[in-house]
Amino acid sequence: MEKTQVVDFIIELFNTKGGDLYGGEAVTQLEHGLQAAHFAKQNKVSDELITGSLLHDIGHLLHDLPDDATEQGIDDVHEALGAQFLTKYFKDEVVESVKLHVAAKRYLCFVEPSYYDTLSPVSKASLLLQGGIMSEFEKETFETNLFYKQAVDLRRWDDMAKDPTLKVDPIESYRTTIQNALK
Repeated sequence: MEKTQVVDFIIELFNTKGGDLYGGEAVTQLEHGLQAAHFAKQNKVSDELITGSLLHDIGHLLHDLPDDATEQGIDDVHEALGAQFLTKYFKDEVVESVKLHVAAKRYLCFVEPSYYDTLSPVSKASLLLQGGIMSEFEKETFETNLFYKQAVDLRRWDDMAKDPTLKVDPIESYRTTIQNALK
């Protein structure tokens, strides 16, 4: 696929499948991704990290599991599915931040025990399915990844991106940002 085709595909994917609710949260998949990207953009980070923030849950749009998979006790491993798709087209910072954003939740629960209390009930339920709070060994291994700090930043924006009243720019406004993050 050419760069413009990749961008068109992603925008179309979000416009057609992004209207589903984001798990048990009060926002849609599209709203959630746009809000995470909005917070990344506010922090003046790279186009790659803004794109990773926008696309961090693209794996949810690529599988055919029900919206309530977590409530059914299913870990959809959306981070792996998303990274697998993104690795074909995007720079490492995008891929790694998406791949690590679930591990970043587990990491933050270990290094900042009070972080767990800030998680929504859905995030707490998925944490158990995703391996629970990291061990010391897992923490040390996680910190060896070149992009672990970006994944932690993305995770914080992910947690904030659940406000049904927040107004943000439409996905089409990210066309150039996404294109800049492609290989």
